[in-house]
Amino acid sequence: MGEDRGTGDTYRVSTGDVSGQMVVGSHNRVMQIKGAPAPPTEEELADLRRAFEELRSAVAAEAPADTRNDALGRATELEEAVLAGTPDLSTMEYVKGWFARNLPKLAGAVAAIFVHPVVGKLVEAAGEAAMGEYRRRFPEAASAS
Repeated sequence: MGEDRGTGDTYRVSTGDVSGQMVVGSHNRVMQIKGAPAPPTEEELADLRRAFEELRSAVAAEAPADTRNDALGRATELEEAVLAGTPDLSTMEYVKGWFARNLPKLAGAVAAIFVHPVVGKLVEAAGEAAMGEYRRRFPEAASAS
């Protein structure tokens, strides 16, 4: 269907099965204002801290004696990187790699941190660029959300 509203412009629009927003016309301005994500609650943060305790317990139980202290240190380093004001993605990536190289049998326990929903919330609060980088560096987290 076409319509001329006195501008001399006619628009013919035909769509199939389309969902979502659609704008047709001249000089349209479309804006989306997205509020800041809600920060994690204290209960959610406590759940994340429990996940870090589970990681440290797994390290203490499964890491060989000669690497246990290093692994526990890396687990603490990961917790500090995640819970920093803005999550430190470089440190998080380093720790993930360290476990993959040195204690691959614990890599799944480390990955559980990256897919934890509160980690995603913390990174999301840091902004779109941080979230994009998080998804790029930690694809397991992107596929979990």
